[in-house]
Amino acid sequence: MTDFAEPPHAPRFSVDVYQNEYLPEGGHQVDAIITVTSGSQATYERAPAADAAPADARRGVAGDRTDTAVVIMIDCSGSMDDPPSKMRNAHEATAAAVETLPDGVSFAVVAGTHKAEEVYPGGGRLAVAGPETRREARTSLRRLRAGGGTAIGGWLRLADKLLATHAGSIRHGVLLTDGRNEHEDPESLRAALDACAGRFTCDARGVGTDWEVNEVTGIASALLGTADIVADPKGLAADFTEMIANAMRKEVADVALRLWTPRGSKVKFVKQVAPTVVDLTDRRTDAGPNSGDYPTGSWSAESRDYHVCVEVPPAEVGQEMLAARAALTLPPQDGGLPRTLAQGLIRAVWTDDLAATTGIHPQVAHYTGQVELAEAIRQGLELRKAGDEEGATVQLGRAVRLAEASGNADTSKLLSKVVDVVDAVNGTVRLKAKVADADEMTLETRSTQTVRVKR
Repeated sequence: MTDFAEPPHAPRFSVDVYQNEYLPEGGHQVDAIITVTSGSQATYERAPAADAAPADARRGVAGDRTDTAVVIMIDCSGSMDDPPSKMRNAHEATAAAVETLPDGVSFAVVAGTHKAEEVYPGGGRLAVAGPETRREARTSLRRLRAGGGTAIGGWLRLADKLLATHAGSIRHGVLLTDGRNEHEDPESLRAALDACAGRFTCDARGVGTDWEVNEVTGIASALLGTADIVADPKGLAADFTEMIANAMRKEVADVALRLWTPRGSKVKFVKQVAPTVVDLTDRRTDAGPNSGDYPTGSWSAESRDYHVCVEVPPAEVGQEMLAARAALTLPPQDGGLPRTLAQGLIRAVWTDDLAATTGIHPQVAHYTGQVELAEAIRQGLELRKAGDEEGATVQLGRAVRLAEASGNADTSKLLSKVVDVVDAVNGTVRLKAKVADADEMTLETRSTQTVRVKR
């Protein structure tokens, strides 16, 4: 492990590599878990709920947040009026989010239908949070009305345009929808996500049960944010407040995981495996000879795990090599070089010791199981929707077994609402005859959430 100190009040990163470096003669695949930890001497307190503390206590504790910009995108399509309380809850949630913003944060509110409209402040600009602008924003929210269709790509493009006016490093979106993206073809949404990726991060929420899980999770995955369901619109205010609080804890943006491999070696895949599963393999950008950058987004004081698989040239017993060097980097500033925040090494050693080569490092084994768990849930729910009860039972039973083995209690609880568990250890289950839409969608949305390995 190597770490590098930044100037005072800047985050400090460290990298730890967990692997079994031993390969049999001719072996050519190296797996490693890279744990990245970020800490800081200057952090922001978790913002309480809007009605839980005096206004001054909700503004943050370390001065104005001039480095941060947030755009809140609210679905205002016609379905948000069914029932009318849904639109009212969305209005209240947005007001609570605005109230939570610390002084100095740049922000805007966008109403999304089949087109995107600026609700506040308007004029293609961002407002700066303070007593007056928060009051003005709350007043502007009264104009929110439900009507029209849903074209999310346009909402994201407007958010990107607004956030591009902000000079600070942390740019974040919050998106709420209650329906499917029916007034825009999938290619248009994909193009919008491709255009916005790397420019800002975004948390996405589906309210109720009439939205498409793959659309909401796809937005969050592409923009390195979180996705979740708010089945009861009454819970929106608390969820929005928590999302803003989490965004305010971010202290450094545009961090990349840079992997260098020697000639003849190549990276097979890179996946974030904790706290959620996100495949970063196809998001590689070249960073010089034999090097590639994989985006990790914005960081607060936290820890994340990445599974890196490297293919190396087969070698004979007794040989060893550096399979890859993993580094956390920040983009260059003012024409300089990228800043290295921390780095770690992935090794390969060829041996004829059978015990050494057949062992799987506990970290690798654990997260391989967590990825398999997410895939088993995905396949099981797809088969259930297609009417293949036998196939769904097999896959969801496998998911129950994997969740039990890894100690993923939250996922086990969600699975128990879709299947009757006969034997969790062996994965013996029966499909429930009736499953609430909210329970199935919650399981699907949260299927990629993982638990850290027990050390």
